[in-house]
Amino acid sequence: MDITIHSSMLPHNDPEESLAFYRDTLGFEVRVDVGSGTMRWITVGPPTQPDTSVVLYPPTATPGLTDDERRTIAEMMAKGTFGTLVLATKDLDAAFEQLQAGLQNSQGEIIQEPTQQPYGVRDCALRDPAGNMIRIQER
Repeated sequence: MDITIHSSMLPHNDPEESLAFYRDTLGFEVRVDVGSGTMRWITVGPPTQPDTSVVLYPPTATPGLTDDERRTIAEMMAKGTFGTLVLATKDLDAAFEQLQAGLQNSQGEIIQEPTQQPYGVRDCALRDPAGNMIRIQER
């Protein structure tokens, strides 16, 4: 069986803030940008991985959601417990330094500086403008 990861979905609550974060802070390229206003689906990805993408989407546009489900999603996004993305880099310290500089010009928040985890991974953590948790591991 030959299966690859094509794209993953992360919610956004402000497409312009999310676009600035993923494009300008993380350096991802914009591949597709459809819709308008808050109803935009923006596909981004690392320039070195043209076949792997992240789709930033408006979670409230999901068909069939109840008002309670929409509230729950909004609460989970605010806590940073709804969406997660794990990235990797060869030089975590340099990437972290660039992230700190980039976050001065865009929304987002550092949650954890580079740390050696007890389970053997060295990583850092931040949240994007929608509250999604992003961990960056050192390879």
